[in-house]
Amino acid sequence: MRKIRVSSIIFIGSILLFLNANGQTSKDYKSIATGIEIPIAHSLTGIKSIRLQPVTDQVIHIEAVNEGAFPEAHSLMSVKPFNAAIKFSVKAEAGLVVLSTNALKVEVSIATGLMTYKDTNGKILLSQSSIQQPALVPAVYNGEPSYQVSQVFNAQENEAYYGLGQHQQGIVNYRGRRVDLVQYNTEIAVPFVISSGGYGLLWDNYSITRAGDIRDYQPLSALRLFSKDGVEGWLSADYALKASPKDILLTRPVSEISLNWLTDQHKFPDSINMSDAIVKYEGAMESSLEGLYQLQLKYAGYIKVWFDGKLVADYWRQAWNPGSATLDLVLEKDKKVKVKIEWLPDGKESYLGLTCLPPAPENLKNTFALSSESGTAVNYYFIAGEHADEVISGYRTVTGKAVMMPKWAMGFWQSRERYKTQDEILNTVTEFRKRKIPLDNIVLDWSYWKEPEWGSQQFDPARFASPDVMIKKLHDQHVNLMISVWPKFNKGFDIYEEFNKENFLYKRNIAEGRRDWIGKGYSNTFYDAFNPKARTAMWDLMNKRLYSKGIDAWWMDATEPDMHSNLSVENRKELMNPTFEGSATTYFNAFPLVNAKGIYEGQRKANPSDRVFILTRSAYSGLQRYAAAAWSGDIASRWEDMKSQIGAGVNFSLSGMPYWTMDIGGFSVERRYEDAKGADLEEWRELNTRWYQFGAFVPLFRSHGQFPYREIYNIAPESHPAYKSMLYYSQLRYRLMPYIYTLSGQSYHQDYTMMRGMMMDFAKDDKVLDIDDAFMFGPSLLINPVYKYKERSRMVYLPGGQGWYDLYSGKYYKGGQEINAGATYERMPVFVKEGSIIPMGPALQYTSEKVADPVTLYIYTGKDAKFSLYEDEGINYNYEKGAFSTIDLSYSESGKTLTIGAIKGSFKDMLQKRSFRIVWIDAKKPVELSFDKEKAVMIKYEGKALSIKSTK
Repeated sequence: MRKIRVSSIIFIGSILLFLNANGQTSKDYKSIATGIEIPIAHSLTGIKSIRLQPVTDQVIHIEAVNEGAFPEAHSLMSVKPFNAAIKFSVKAEAGLVVLSTNALKVEVSIATGLMTYKDTNGKILLSQSSIQQPALVPAVYNGEPSYQVSQVFNAQENEAYYGLGQHQQGIVNYRGRRVDLVQYNTEIAVPFVISSGGYGLLWDNYSITRAGDIRDYQPLSALRLFSKDGVEGWLSADYALKASPKDILLTRPVSEISLNWLTDQHKFPDSINMSDAIVKYEGAMESSLEGLYQLQLKYAGYIKVWFDGKLVADYWRQAWNPGSATLDLVLEKDKKVKVKIEWLPDGKESYLGLTCLPPAPENLKNTFALSSESGTAVNYYFIAGEHADEVISGYRTVTGKAVMMPKWAMGFWQSRERYKTQDEILNTVTEFRKRKIPLDNIVLDWSYWKEPEWGSQQFDPARFASPDVMIKKLHDQHVNLMISVWPKFNKGFDIYEEFNKENFLYKRNIAEGRRDWIGKGYSNTFYDAFNPKARTAMWDLMNKRLYSKGIDAWWMDATEPDMHSNLSVENRKELMNPTFEGSATTYFNAFPLVNAKGIYEGQRKANPSDRVFILTRSAYSGLQRYAAAAWSGDIASRWEDMKSQIGAGVNFSLSGMPYWTMDIGGFSVERRYEDAKGADLEEWRELNTRWYQFGAFVPLFRSHGQFPYREIYNIAPESHPAYKSMLYYSQLRYRLMPYIYTLSGQSYHQDYTMMRGMMMDFAKDDKVLDIDDAFMFGPSLLINPVYKYKERSRMVYLPGGQGWYDLYSGKYYKGGQEINAGATYERMPVFVKEGSIIPMGPALQYTSEKVADPVTLYIYTGKDAKFSLYEDEGINYNYEKGAFSTIDLSYSESGKTLTIGAIKGSFKDMLQKRSFRIVWIDAKKPVELSFDKEKAVMIKYEGKALSIKSTK
C-alpha cells in the first residue's frame, strides 16, 4: 500500500492575481500561486480555512479544512494541471472576501465561512446553508486518519437536480430525494450533480456518498404499525406454500423487513422451504407526522405492494442481483393506510427489505446536501453555465475530454449470455449477413477459457480451436469482436500465482475460502486496479493473449468490484481492503476508473493509432477520458425495468459521460419466457420489440441477455411484426449514421451530450423538469419509448417554443401541449423539432460499407435551423491532430433558403465531392419518411458553399 502522495497544483501559463486596493494581501485572506486561502473565525460547520482556486472563468475549485494545512492528496478524477491562464480579482469588504472572474463572484463570510456563488449580475446561483452541521467529523479507516465529509446547500424554488450516475428508481429529478452513490451491479456512482439553476457540483471524493436528502432511512417501526387484526405494534407476516396459499403454515409479528444480505438468510423460518413459499405481509401504517414518506424497497422474486387497495408495485428480480425501487406514500396525520405485500421468494436464498424516509423537517426541506464516508477535506468544484452543455463542458475541463469511440461502435452490437464456441459466433454473423441485418460488432461473453482458469484470458482450445482464424473471418465480414475481461482470478493456475507473488491481488476472499458459482465452485479474488504495476501487468496479459490476436474492444465486467453477490457493503469493503492507494472505505467507488485507465493507457501505448473502446459495468467521474462507455448492468427482462432505463440513461449522460447503453430486452429472464409459448411468447416478442425501438436511439445500440437467444431471427420469424419492426429500426439507425457520428464528434470537440434529458434543451419550460419517460437524441429527435404491454398509444409532451413533426408521417403539431401519440406495434413515437436539419445516409450493412454519398438532408421548416456535418477517419486518433472535416448547414426561415457551407478541414481519403438530396418538410405539406423515395432536390456538391431555395 502506498502512502498518500503529495503533489502541487500547477496551472500551465501565468496566473494574474489582482490584489486589494493597496496592492497587498488582506489580513482577511492569503494569496497563493493558484488562488486564495481564507481563515474563518467562527464557522458554523467547524471549518477553519477555505481555499478557492479558479480553474476557468466558470469553474472554481473549493477546499475546506478544520485544522492544519490543506492536504495535497492527488486527485484520481481530475486532470491537473489545467491548461488555462485565469484572470481574477479579490477584495475584502463588509465581512466578506469576494473572488471574481469574468463570469462569477464567490463570496465567503469571514465570520461563518458560508459561501455564496453569483453571476456577474449579482444573481445568486448557489448558497451554502446556515444549518450548523459539522462539515468534517474525524474518523479512522484501516489505521489512516480521515474525516466524514459533508456540505449542505440551499435549494432555490423549483430547482431541479440531475446526474449523480445511473440509478434504477425511474426518477430523473432528484429534488427532495436521497441518492446513494455506491457502486453496485445496475447502480453507478458518479458524484457530479447538475442543477436547473445554471450550475453543477463535482464532489472530489471516492468513498460512498449520499446526495440530496442525506438523512438515514428508518425501519418500518418508525411508523405506527397494526397487524391484520388491528393490534398495534407490528404487521402480520403469513407464510404458506405456493401450491396452497390459503393454508397458512406460520404467522409472525413483523416490525422490520430487513432480509437484505447473504448474512440475513438465517432470519427465515427453519420449518419452511422458501423456494416453495409465499409470504404475505398485511396490516396498516399511520403516523402523527404527515407528508411524503419515501419507502425504499429491495426485492428478489415476485413482489406486489398495495396501499389502501391500490397496487403500487408489481416487480420481479432474480435473487443473485436483487432489484430496488422507491415507493411514495403520502400519509395524513393519524390516518391509517392499509398495506399488503405479497412476496414469492426466488429460491431458498432470497431478499426483501423495506425502509422509509420520513418527511423532511422544515429546516431541510429546501436543501441539497452531499455527504461522504471518508475524505481528507471538503473538496469540490463549482461549475457555472448558462445551460447544461456549458456545465458539462466545465466538468470535462476538470476530468478530461470524452475521447472518440471508433465509428463502428455507433452501429449495432449483437451479444448474448453467451456464445459458447467459435462456430456459434461465426454462424451468427453469417446469418446476419445472409438476412441483411446490419451489424458491426459481436460480443464474446465470459467463460471462453478453461473452466478452472478464470483470469487466464486464454481461449479454451476445445471450444475455440483457432481464435486467430475466427477473428480473421469476422474481420473479413466487416464485424468487430469485443471480448469479456473480468478483474477476477481463480486460485491455482499460473497467472494467479504470478499476480499473487507480486502482491497484485486482494487477499480476503481467498482467506475466507469463498467460492464462486461455476462448476464445483472455485476460490477466487480480484486484482488491485489502484496499483499501477498491477494495471500494467493486467494490460500485458490482455495484450499478449487477446489483443495480439486481433481483439477490437474490451468488455470490462463486474468492475464495481463485485467479488461475490449479495454481500453487504461492509463485507465488500473488507474484501478489497487495503487498496494500493489506501483504505477501501476511502477509495471504494473509484475501482472502475482506475481499471479503465490501465486498459486505455496500455492499448494506446501498444498501438497509438487504433481507437480504444471499453464497455464497463461501473463508472466514475473521469471515465470518459479513457474511451469507456457504461451499460446499465444485469437488469431484468421486465416492462418496469425497461422504463427505468430511460431515467438511468438520461442521468448517466447528465453526469458528464456521453456513451451509455443497456441490455436491449433486459438481461435476467423470468422462467415463463425460457420456453415461452402462446401469450408468454407474444409478450416476450413485444417486450423485445419495444426495447429494440428504444435502443436504436441511445448512444450505443446493443442487444444482450440470458436465454432465450436475442438475435432478432431467434425472437420472431421474418413475417412477424416484431421482426419487421426490429429490422426497420436497425436500418433507420444506420441511415442516421451521418447524424449520429456528428453527435459523437461534437461530444469530443464541443463537449456535447448525445442522450439528452429534456431540461437540457427546454430549460425554460418548467413542464419538462420531471419528465422521466422521454428524452432528446441529439438536438432534433424527441424519443418516447413505449414501456407498457399492448399499448398502442402513449401520452407525449411536446415542449413549447417550437412546433414538432411526426418523424414517420411528417404531420405537424404545435408545441407546449400533451398529445396522445399513436404507437402501433411496429412504431414508437418519435418527433422532430421544428427548425431541424437531419442528415441521413445510404442503406448500410456496416458503418464502413459505403461513404456517405448521397446524403439526404431533411429540412424541417418553420424556424431557422443549423447542423454541422462532421466526418473523420473513424478508426484512429488523427482527429486529435486536426484531421477531420465539417460542413456547416443552415436554413433561413425568412429567406426559405438552405445554405451548404464550404468544407472546413481535411483528413486522409476525405470525400471531396458528393451529392445532397434535399427534402423539404413544412407544416402544411407533410412528407412521409420513405428512405430515398421522397420527392427531393438533388444537388451536386464540390466542397464550395452553395444555397438552395425551398420548393415548398
